[in-house]
Amino acid sequence: MTRIFDVIVIGSGGGSKITRPAAMLGKKVAIIEKGRLGGTCLNHGCIPSKMLIHVADLVSEVRETQRFELVVNQEIKVNFKALVDRVSATIDKDSDSIAPAYDKNPNVTLFEGEGRFIDNHTVEVNGERLTAKQIVIAAGARANIPDIKGLLDTPYWTYKEILRNTEQPKSLIVIGGGYIATELGYFYGALGTKIDFLVRNRMVKAEDKDIIDAFEKDFSDQFPVHFGHTPTEVNFDGKEFIVKTRTKEGDEAEFRAEKCLVATGFKPNSDILGLENTNVKTDDNGHILVDDYLRTDVPHIYAFGDILGRYLFRHSANFEGEYVFKTHFEGSSQGAIKYPPVPHAIFTHPQVGGVGKTEQECVAEGIDYFVGLNPYKSSAMGMALRSESGFVKLIFEKSSQKLIGAHIIGPEASNMIHMCIAYMNMGATLTNIIDTIYVHPALPELIRNAARKAFISLYS
Repeated sequence: MTRIFDVIVIGSGGGSKITRPAAMLGKKVAIIEKGRLGGTCLNHGCIPSKMLIHVADLVSEVRETQRFELVVNQEIKVNFKALVDRVSATIDKDSDSIAPAYDKNPNVTLFEGEGRFIDNHTVEVNGERLTAKQIVIAAGARANIPDIKGLLDTPYWTYKEILRNTEQPKSLIVIGGGYIATELGYFYGALGTKIDFLVRNRMVKAEDKDIIDAFEKDFSDQFPVHFGHTPTEVNFDGKEFIVKTRTKEGDEAEFRAEKCLVATGFKPNSDILGLENTNVKTDDNGHILVDDYLRTDVPHIYAFGDILGRYLFRHSANFEGEYVFKTHFEGSSQGAIKYPPVPHAIFTHPQVGGVGKTEQECVAEGIDYFVGLNPYKSSAMGMALRSESGFVKLIFEKSSQKLIGAHIIGPEASNMIHMCIAYMNMGATLTNIIDTIYVHPALPELIRNAARKAFISLYS
């Protein structure tokens, strides 16, 4: 027997943008989730990691107090288990509150298990078959595990395991140089774990080139970063990991540590959905292909979020989910999806915030542009913070003088970038940014100062 619904939603993270809103329209909704309710961001990603990283930021500030003529003699100690237990309990309470809310809604039925398509209209979960006129895939992605000899035979960590670990290791090898590697490695390193970062090419390589250069320098001053090292073999002897590497020049090296974090990108969960039984198509990397209305090749099946591979952020998944709901459920006249500038931040030390085009993208796309860059230290609040390396970089299109890219590295970058997000959304020009009145002295003056530098570069 096949149970009939109006809507099937696969994934309770970004899928939450469909489940209860569709139920409020009177539709019978089946929500399928194989893990904890709330998805990766809530349970294993952005929220718990930032709760932990905040503690690392406090530790970093205390360690740097001597720059402000403050002497802190007391040794910094962390109750690591209590910290992780507190964060995990907070997250679990939030996740556990979702199912009771579903239970109270007569239009929502929760299926806890792995959903697999039987055909274009039918999904099977726990041996039970479900069908619906509309199906939404918001199944996300998981850690990509590189093909390294011996790795799969070891108790390596991904972001899921490391965020729930309650015993601080004395040493940790981090394989990778992206935002997961740098954020979680920073947390452990700031709290006293000896860290070795193994980076095949560059760190945070999706950032603007000036941000990459500054980040690598600052980060390498804090932690050992081994550039150009490709892991060739990983072993675990029961007490520690042994990671063998080879450089581009052919030199071999060996690193040892109690634990090993693998943070080398993400793999879409499309391969576990039974899509081979449908007409839904994916690209060579497994990302689901959709049209400009987020419809798959099966018109009544929609997909959004990490499984598309467009933007791996919860905020972009939320935007896409809201679009799917308004367009395909509410019936609003949305037209094709049009993304506003999609921002991001990296919560490390130094912090990074970015939105829009990088300078290398402008070059590759043949955009005629000009730049304004202003260091933190060239501002009143920057001087108060005694910032040595942070800066704001603004990129403008030359013909329109509109802001098309903004990149910040330094204190409060994740907050500062929001001013640039707003400017880009309103189509602000160089003149609009310069003519704004800024609080003095406050860090956002750096944005105005960078705009003034851009003005000088344009007319000099």
